[in-house]
Amino acid sequence: MNILEWAFGKRMTPAERLRKNQRMIDKAIRELDQVRVKLEKQEKTLVGQIKQSAKNSQMGAAKIQAKDLVRTRRYVEKFYGMRSQLQKISLRLQTHRTNEQMMQAMKGATMALGSMNRSMNLPALQRIAMEFERETAIMDERQEMVDDAIDDAMDVGIEEEGDEIVEQVLEEIGVDLNQSFGETPTGLQSEKVADGRIAQAIGGPSGGGGGGDPGDDDLQARLDSLRK
Repeated sequence: MNILEWAFGKRMTPAERLRKNQRMIDKAIRELDQVRVKLEKQEKTLVGQIKQSAKNSQMGAAKIQAKDLVRTRRYVEKFYGMRSQLQKISLRLQTHRTNEQMMQAMKGATMALGSMNRSMNLPALQRIAMEFERETAIMDERQEMVDDAIDDAMDVGIEEEGDEIVEQVLEEIGVDLNQSFGETPTGLQSEKVADGRIAQAIGGPSGGGGGGDPGDDDLQARLDSLRK
């Protein structure tokens, strides 16, 4: 503590002065409320006394008590007005105190942002971003090469095994693989032959009897076996 602080007291900051004045106003409001409550109780007491004096026909005492009642009510109203004014001042001080706190917070945030901006190296950040993009592209290319190698390794022999399975199934049902793949419109021709035979069965044999092509008879027999 230096000589000035010892002689004139410690110098307070604006925030400390606001807090001190806020406490003083709150104390004054509490004291006003206490006095007002006492006056309201006194008012009720005076009303009872006036009624009692009127019942006892003591009109002089009743008039004096009535004057005291009027003065008491006026002071109660005055205390309400004073409390309202103190509350108004307290709200203003609270508003200024909040603004002061907001300014201090903004000041600290501004200093922090300035320090961060000064410490940020934009060329280094751009270089890091470019390196990251390049390394990501290299990783994607390598991953694509690995995927292609795995696909090639997994697909070895799949086509041959598929052809063998198809040929085995066709052998089981009695169809030659080479004939089926070599003669594409066989199915359409079979349908025409089948339709022709059905027409003959319905209309009866015409002319030459039952003489037909042996190849067609063999194809018809295979189709009949597939239908079964």
